[in-house]
Amino acid sequence: MNPVELVQSALQASTALVQAGSTARTQGLQLMAQLLRQQRNAILEANTLDLETSREMEVPLLLLDWLKLTPERLETVIQVLQALAETPDPVGAAVPGMPDAIWSPLGTIALLYESLPGLGVMAAGMGVRSGNALFLKGGSEASQTNAVLFDLWQQALTQANLPAQGLINLSPESGSVLKDLLALTYGLNLVIPYGRPSWVDQMVRQTTVPVLRSAIGNVYLYWGMGASMELVRDLILDSHRSELDPVNAIEKVLIAPTQSDTNLLRLWESLQEKDFELRGDAELGVTFPTLQPVDPVEWSKSYLRKAVAFRRVVDLNEAIALMNRCSSGHANAIATDSYTESQ
Repeated sequence: MNPVELVQSALQASTALVQAGSTARTQGLQLMAQLLRQQRNAILEANTLDLETSREMEVPLLLLDWLKLTPERLETVIQVLQALAETPDPVGAAVPGMPDAIWSPLGTIALLYESLPGLGVMAAGMGVRSGNALFLKGGSEASQTNAVLFDLWQQALTQANLPAQGLINLSPESGSVLKDLLALTYGLNLVIPYGRPSWVDQMVRQTTVPVLRSAIGNVYLYWGMGASMELVRDLILDSHRSELDPVNAIEKVLIAPTQSDTNLLRLWESLQEKDFELRGDAELGVTFPTLQPVDPVEWSKSYLRKAVAFRRVVDLNEAIALMNRCSSGHANAIATDSYTESQ
């Protein structure tokens, strides 16, 4: 099919998903969860082959980590599908606070993603639950895993009497089709690119369709008045623990003038024990020469590793201005004991 035919097919599938009813969509989700458990070994074998090929191709370590499926990661995906199956059906439900409005599907959505085969499964589950047809375009590094997972989805949809075209898999070789698809002026309602920031930027530049940008890392924390070192340490450590990727990872810390050098040293020693790379701006570097210097462009970029850069600010207003200008905007935070600052 050409892109126009693909979109028309997906739009018809979205309508059919809604008309099939909540019970059928719930059954499709439950069937997919069952198939993932039944075919666990086949999925993990395909994933092992992808990992071996990717290592030979010298795929970046970050993508290898995203690519890897373990029994635990697969179980998480299964639990997400089961939770979606138990979620009240959103289609036709009243919008809170707007009694005359009801939720309805967008229609067609394209998810473009690097590695992370489990993400494609979960997104497809959300599409089925909400009556949206999805185009799935994974990276070539996960081609064998994605092929197995997509085949299972087709089985689940068919067994639940749901339209198979509700999920359309764009293979790694379909680059020209994707390019034409992203340039359409009608039919494709939303594009969601998910991956490294540079890759997301590349996808955004190619599309004329509305885009929901994803953000990973480069989260800012303002260490304000009265906040303890222990609180800030725990926030940083917890933010870097999320699986599969640390989307909430605090990578920049802006320090209020009231924080002492002693507190800074205690925090840095604690983070170094956890193998964090510590960086600082020029002003901090004068007092603490062991900090690695920060290039100015780094304040707007994600490290996507266990690294945190520190910088003193004059006050909260300067911190907010820096966050608005440089951060990913994903999950910025403030740690303070001051009611005024918190407001």
